[in-house]
Amino acid sequence: MKKTRTHSGHFAKEQTQKKIHISEVGIGMFVSKLDRDWLETPFLMQGFVVENQDDIEVLAEYCEYVWIDAVQDTWVPPEEHAVTGSTPKQKRYINKISSQQEHRQAIGVYREARKITKSLLEEARLGGAIDTEHAKATVHDCVNSILRNADALMWMGRMRNEDEYTAEHCLNVCILAISFGRHLGMAEEDLHKIGLCGLLHDVGKMRVPPAVLNKPGKLTEKEFKMMKAHTVHGRNLLMSSPGAYHGTVDVAYSHHERLDGTGYPRKLKAAGISEFSRMIAIVDAYDAMTAERCYAPAMPTTEAIKIIYHNRGTQFDGRLADQFIEMIGLYPPGSIVELNNGMVGIVLNTNYRYRHLPKVILVRDSNKKPVREKIVNLAETEKGNLEHDFLIQRVLVDGSYNVRLKDYREKGLQLSFG
Repeated sequence: MKKTRTHSGHFAKEQTQKKIHISEVGIGMFVSKLDRDWLETPFLMQGFVVENQDDIEVLAEYCEYVWIDAVQDTWVPPEEHAVTGSTPKQKRYINKISSQQEHRQAIGVYREARKITKSLLEEARLGGAIDTEHAKATVHDCVNSILRNADALMWMGRMRNEDEYTAEHCLNVCILAISFGRHLGMAEEDLHKIGLCGLLHDVGKMRVPPAVLNKPGKLTEKEFKMMKAHTVHGRNLLMSSPGAYHGTVDVAYSHHERLDGTGYPRKLKAAGISEFSRMIAIVDAYDAMTAERCYAPAMPTTEAIKIIYHNRGTQFDGRLADQFIEMIGLYPPGSIVELNNGMVGIVLNTNYRYRHLPKVILVRDSNKKPVREKIVNLAETEKGNLEHDFLIQRVLVDGSYNVRLKDYREKGLQLSFG
């Protein structure tokens, strides 16, 4: 028997050593043995407490199985134990395959999902009910892709087509919402629900006159009222659609409400806004701000994150905003970045150990001339294998230096992954 205690909480009882798969590792567990020699890993201590998701991600890079001295359900964080005496039930997800492997599948998933999303919105525009079974099937495919690897489908979602803004926005909110739920440790069943809420949150816009929906200039007061009515149209459309999940009705109606009561259409305050509506409000705003819209240019992801941060507690739920910012990180997949050496690249995936050092696909040289695509792992700068002028200087908007993400999708860039 062995009892382990740390400064941040306690174990409810003594536990014997137990072998578990890496997918079962949770924060708070004490890892006492690996399926390989400790010297083959970056861990300095032979035995340690898993303190955060980064520890789990690094373990997953080196091990398939580990031995622990306590199981997840016996771990009690001090704040939860003090208030409720309960244990956490969040799931801990890890990537099952690499982002390069998942990109090959994500291309097909995204194309099919985009086609179905456009079809769903077109049916709504023509006055029909929402085909909820098609919507659920689309979300199902997105959930499976994100559970295999969260980065690949998010990368696809960064590729925009201005003429298809509403459809792509709905699909991207779906993808981001599922990824957000995964980051929060939501059960798989709830990932399907939040994904469906994201996919259908703006369906009411199909009942807004196109001249108003696509107006490049500032809306008049009357036009703004027509635009705000999309929340009511969405609620009504989904209520009349057979088999619609009730949560989609609430989110379509409430995703523009604000915690301080200044939102619309009902000016609800915090207590009246559901968790799913709060999540979609954040995801919806982030995706909209980072997209090229008919009335506003796209802004860099870093700027959008700043706006979400500064509106915590008023427009957005503070806890969820912090978690979303943590999930997105400094350089989310699909970000176009300029390096210190002047080269331009596209972020391929997130480095969970070193958030500022992702893998990048180089597409422009220091003179901004096209180059043969090459994947560079910026984490190599930590090992001295890569010059420090490869560090990221700034995030660019899509189209900078004539680098457009959709061009790389169409060129089949996925073939160069691996």
